[in-house]
Amino acid sequence: MSDNEDNDEMMMEEFEPDQDEMEEENQNVHKQEGEKYECDLSAYTLFHEGSTGAPCLSFDILRDKLGDNRDCETPVSCYFVAGTQAARTHVNNIIVMKVCFFISSAMVKHNGCVNRIRSTVINNVSIAASWSELGVVHLWDLSQMLGAVDENSQQHVLEEAPIFSFRGHRTEGFAVDWAPSMPGTLATGDCDRNIHIWKPAEGASWSVDSRPYTAHQASVEDIQWSPNEPQVFASCSVDRSIRIWDCRANPSKACMISVANAHESDVNVIHWNRNEPFIVSGGDDGKVQVWDLRQIQNSSPVAVLKHHEAPVTTVEWHPSDASVLATGGEDHQILQWDLAVERDTDEQNQDEESDVPEQLLFIHRGQHEVKELHWHPQVPGLIISTAHSGFNIFKTISC
Repeated sequence: MSDNEDNDEMMMEEFEPDQDEMEEENQNVHKQEGEKYECDLSAYTLFHEGSTGAPCLSFDILRDKLGDNRDCETPVSCYFVAGTQAARTHVNNIIVMKVCFFISSAMVKHNGCVNRIRSTVINNVSIAASWSELGVVHLWDLSQMLGAVDENSQQHVLEEAPIFSFRGHRTEGFAVDWAPSMPGTLATGDCDRNIHIWKPAEGASWSVDSRPYTAHQASVEDIQWSPNEPQVFASCSVDRSIRIWDCRANPSKACMISVANAHESDVNVIHWNRNEPFIVSGGDDGKVQVWDLRQIQNSSPVAVLKHHEAPVTTVEWHPSDASVLATGGEDHQILQWDLAVERDTDEQNQDEESDVPEQLLFIHRGQHEVKELHWHPQVPGLIISTAHSGFNIFKTISC
């Protein structure tokens, strides 16, 4: 392995379909034995792809000052922060990227592979939290990196240290989320079933409660704060459960609701609907399930979406359309769903014969083992996704 991993560079270029890898995205076309699909680029409003020297299996979109509700008819600028998972521990990086006419990137060294990274804005400063495979959670001020990518040169390698690190977890983890209505408040969960709550303190410091939330019986895989109730968050676990917590209570009594056996195996990811009282979950069983928080204690999902053929690794509701969501998994596909879709009798009978769920809008393929996707909060319908094979940036005609 060469030393080029020390200077990972993002290379983004116009999408050129590889017909051996990309399959037809229109879910109404079904492959017969011996047939090969062709990619229909007319199904996309925008499509770019790119890769880094080492795969980035977690990233987060950074809100910018370019305005909301931007369309894709003019060149779209996107900012996002990612963390690498290089083969060697000492060559990992946090990377901030700006994608427009060209790619500009800035990176700083990160000790260990980045299991997951999430960003927030505190007092107009972009901050990222990174979960290291070495069992430490770091916080990063992204100001210098964002300033560097706006200089419009291709790549910057910066010398910068975390502004805060927490070593109180006993092992590594993946679960991390910033509270949207309590700036600076963070929740992190580890593979030893412990969840810790962080509160901002004076200066660039945080107070982390040493008393963990421990109701889960196995690794905490994901955490999501409620968008409407400031002190409430949800978590999911390898123990197959989904739990709802109120952090105003003592950690030993904070678990308000527990949905046991929410999936048939590990529950990998959850996401809280920003507009309606619903949570969506994805599991190793390949199922995507929607839960109504008003009746979640009934332990029965209000919708079960089946089309993934391998573990689901990422789920996310559309930021403004309450009925639309996107999911991705180890079956190398991203699916767009609309729960509000109702088809007429003829279409429904046709779908029953083809095993295509009526809510399925679009199938996007071409990435190997999809790990994360995010809807852009300021460009309606735009999705950024990452996988072992690199990044995709796309908007379909369906959303």
